[in-house]
Amino acid sequence: MEVFSKYLAGIDNPDHRDRTEEVLSWVANKFPNLEPQIKWNTPMFTDHGTFIIGIDTAKNHMSLAPEEVAMAHFSDGIAQAGYSATKGLFRIKWSEPVNYELIEEIIEFNIQDKAECSTFWRK
Repeated sequence: MEVFSKYLAGIDNPDHRDRTEEVLSWVANKFPNLEPQIKWNTPMFTDHGTFIIGIDTAKNHMSLAPEEVAMAHFSDGIAQAGYSATKGLFRIKWSEPVNYELIEEIIEFNIQDKAECSTFWRK
């Protein structure tokens, strides 16, 4: 998690910082084979050089970006969790619970779906 320390230190609100660290730590512990990285000032996890999920913060929410294919595949689950979404990401308001089961399913989907992917992003 050392790779995320500077990013986390830049989050002014201590509650937001703690929650972001909690989610990043959960992903790192649940998926120890994923590589934690910072790219484009965004914490993310990769697998064999391919993007799996990015997690970023904003004033009112945390954003999780699993790429459009995963967003489309899990659109119903994201909506049922009560999260707002765009084509490429969904937002968890700071006041909302984190649906770790959904995040786990999305990450597992991306790992499996991109097992043979040789590029950072899907083509």
